[in-house]
Amino acid sequence: MVGEKAPTRVVINRGRKDDVRRMVKENAVMVFAGSGCCMTHVVKRLLHSLGVNPAVYEVEEGFEDVVVGELREADGCGGGMEDSVQFPVVFVGGRWFGGLDRILATHIRGELTPLLKQAGALWL
Repeated sequence: MVGEKAPTRVVINRGRKDDVRRMVKENAVMVFAGSGCCMTHVVKRLLHSLGVNPAVYEVEEGFEDVVVGELREADGCGGGMEDSVQFPVVFVGGRWFGGLDRILATHIRGELTPLLKQAGALWL
């Protein structure tokens, strides 16, 4: 799209605790994606349509379990991160939010935009 900024994209091939925690903390909205994950595209498009430019971190194949473990630690297990995690994994305001299903459900209920404002991802 014309005028649309490209999201931040970094490839993670080694889940380093400090890096993952820093990324979660420093970004209002952050998406961790499996390599080539088509559902990540859906999440990004929805967030872009709301005016959010999420940071997107692509996890290389074979490192998913390592990164998911680091994400659990970054979340401090206080955000209710599920036992079975599938990419994309979305963090909002430094806390685990969920995946595609939760993003869509929250948007349909009209609760996503206020949440994004509260996290500092939107300035409306």
